[in-house]
Amino acid sequence: MARERKFSTDDLFQAAKQMLLSHGYEGFSFSALAEVLEISRGAIYKYYENKEELITDYMLYEMEHFLTEIKEIELVEGFDAQFEFLINLIFKNSTIPPMIELGRRIPVNGNKKVKENNEKLEKLHLKMYEHLQGFISLGRQELKLKETLPDPLILGFIFQTIMIPNHFGISHSQWISSIKEMIRHGMLRNE
Repeated sequence: MARERKFSTDDLFQAAKQMLLSHGYEGFSFSALAEVLEISRGAIYKYYENKEELITDYMLYEMEHFLTEIKEIELVEGFDAQFEFLINLIFKNSTIPPMIELGRRIPVNGNKKVKENNEKLEKLHLKMYEHLQGFISLGRQELKLKETLPDPLILGFIFQTIMIPNHFGISHSQWISSIKEMIRHGMLRNE
């Protein structure tokens, strides 16, 4: 009997990420994942009962890494510099919002582990907004943000810019620069 090929959690999660991005939830299977990793399906079943457990574990892994990076905003001085940091970080981690959206569609089906993972993901999502409260407070303190706009709307708007499709192939740098300009100044000319 052949020995099972070794794989790390990172290998598993990176392969799962690529498969989810290219095939979506419906096209994701242990068979296809095992083929990509050159392992048996049984090797995956040693750790996960079903694909929902694996996907939600992967999503927790990604969200925890993102939170580690987002905490660094507190080390950046000034609202404008923090704004640059946040936009660049969001676009660096551009797969997170689609994964969050995908996660909301995963059925729990009475699976305790999936339910626990979904609850943890929701807490991490809220924690992300808590870490950004200092960014919002600084923007208000420096009189950069309109006082009439609710904090969650400002953050939600910034995070949703990643979901705007670039159908016409505008260069990445111009795309990000234009998004920053629209967030900062809107799209209407000042007359």
